[in-house]
Amino acid sequence: MVKLNIVLYEPEIPQNTGNIARLCACCGASLYLVGKLGFSLSSKYTKRAGLDYWDSVDLHKVESMDELYKMFPDGTFYYLTTKADKLYTDTKFKDGDFIVFGPETRGLPEKYVKDKNARTIPMKEGQRSLNLSNSVAIVAYEVIRQNGL
Repeated sequence: MVKLNIVLYEPEIPQNTGNIARLCACCGASLYLVGKLGFSLSSKYTKRAGLDYWDSVDLHKVESMDELYKMFPDGTFYYLTTKADKLYTDTKFKDGDFIVFGPETRGLPEKYVKDKNARTIPMKEGQRSLNLSNSVAIVAYEVIRQNGL
């Protein structure tokens, strides 16, 4: 079974985080919430979106990306952004990789977008972005497709 780590950097919308938590519970992924959250984890919207899956989520709240890097100094981090040229499907994901997604309204900071491990999900030209929980599901299941559950 592949170990998948989903990282949400400063997520803003509780329903998205709840949906992603449910996805993580269903596929056995760890969920790292990094930085300032745009909501409370006790929010009724977050809880409702995650339904009764919250107890099954390997959930971690981390203060910063630097703290996460210190926790996993040998980890490989991929940064999902609309501003990258490399497709997520052209990546050979490995057991234990970290897939990092930015906040819904502004995406990841520039330093991650310019990283050699920045990846994108293809979209029709002129569209801004996919929904965060949809993006996480797309990439998570590519990792699973490549490595098995």
